[in-house]
Amino acid sequence: MNRYAITVRRWWAGPAALALLVVACWTVGASEVPVPSLFGATGSAQLAYFTPVLIVIAVMYCLDRQLHDVETTAVQPIHRFDQGAIILTAALAHAAGVVVGMDIARNVTLLLALGLLTRRLANEATAAGAGMMFLVINLVLGRVYNPDGHKAHTWWAVALYPSNSMTAWLVAVALFALVLPLAFSRTSATR
Repeated sequence: MNRYAITVRRWWAGPAALALLVVACWTVGASEVPVPSLFGATGSAQLAYFTPVLIVIAVMYCLDRQLHDVETTAVQPIHRFDQGAIILTAALAHAAGVVVGMDIARNVTLLLALGLLTRRLANEATAAGAGMMFLVINLVLGRVYNPDGHKAHTWWAVALYPSNSMTAWLVAVALFALVLPLAFSRTSATR
């Protein structure tokens, strides 16, 4: 089982992606890129805002690597190991969040849930792209400007909430907890 996780599933890619996320956040710092907005003037977003997509890509890469013959004859269900690895990845993202910002950790959890749900409906490649689209849609459609010119966000743009928002944390954790068992139910394991 351990060799399968290392050589076939390659779950070591999750911690490697987390290390890359930390290095990327430190490197780009507060660098910003211009982002259009439909509800006001062109704004900007920190490059670090997009780094959680790295984790989703790594997790989807690991889930895509399968040996169906081995998995159907395994003594222990492989999906339980996969669930544990995904939960560990989310926990390690929160440990890294102390360094790079807890909003990044929350968005990793949110994008992992969205990626697992999209994977269930489509495939791994679509799931990785869905995370990036979710972040872009939040920036373009979810950001508004107050009359005094300060940035604000709409109620549904959870990725834009500040890191201390309990509502955003509850939404991210609840979505993750609901999607995780659904993503590995029997019908998706037979694909």
